[in-house]
Amino acid sequence: MDFDEVFAIAFAFPGVVRSTSYGTPSIKLGTKFLLREREPGILAVQRPSIDERDMLIEADPDLFFITDHYRDYPYVLIRLDRLTPDHFRALFETIWREKANKSQVSAYKP
Repeated sequence: MDFDEVFAIAFAFPGVVRSTSYGTPSIKLGTKFLLREREPGILAVQRPSIDERDMLIEADPDLFFITDHYRDYPYVLIRLDRLTPDHFRALFETIWREKANKSQVSAYKP
């Protein structure tokens, strides 16, 4: 996958906008940060907890990882070349639902 494919999937969710963060393309829910392209081929995705992030890394270290910079923050890095559209959609729906309001959730039609 590439960032344009990621955005095409994310844009189907109500309230999602394309933006920039730290000079790189990002996806937000209104003004709320969801993820960004850390560098070409690598997404930085906010997670609800470090424990959840660590479980993702343990379950699939070829897809999920972190650098020392993210060690103390609830972010996980994702290798786009190993990510499928269906897997991304499921991951994105989880992070989107954590920040979506009730009307956005009600408006979402999978």
